[in-house]
Amino acid sequence: MKFCSSCGAAVTLRIPEGDDRERYVCSACEFIHYINPRIIVGCLPVHEGRVLLCKRAIEPRHGLWTLPAGFMENGETTAQGAARETWEEARAKATNLHLYRIFDLPYISQVYMFYRCELENGAFGVGPESLESGLYAEDEIPWEELAFPVVRETLRDYFRERDSGVFPVKITGLEYQPRPPSSTQE
Repeated sequence: MKFCSSCGAAVTLRIPEGDDRERYVCSACEFIHYINPRIIVGCLPVHEGRVLLCKRAIEPRHGLWTLPAGFMENGETTAQGAARETWEEARAKATNLHLYRIFDLPYISQVYMFYRCELENGAFGVGPESLESGLYAEDEIPWEELAFPVVRETLRDYFRERDSGVFPVKITGLEYQPRPPSSTQE
């Protein structure tokens, strides 16, 4: 951040009075700019025992597979955002949403929230941020081509828990995990 969004003057990074960490503070109007974690919301859509995955048409991780998810927008609940992202990425209407997984990723200042859901009429397609989408049984998942560690962990938990039918909400903190180079990335 270089300029104040309130008055346009330059900002400096310093600890404001009464605070305990550095913030961007306007040198003219003294406005304190708080930069907080981003929330990513998504769905784990299931139809007839198969999970809906999307192949990414955008960076990061172009060409790799993911659950439909993206940044939450202002003015929506996390469930509304997850359903919206499912529509945008896979042209699928998420129904019967239940909070399933929360991931804290402090090293990139993000929080992920995934909802288990069903697909209305089992219908899906391809949105503008996806190259393709499809329903996959556990043994068909392209495990080596998944875009993000949170997707891998969410899928593993789901397949481990589905036979019992008990899906507890689980909160996991993840530390930085360097990703090995992949030949599937462009």
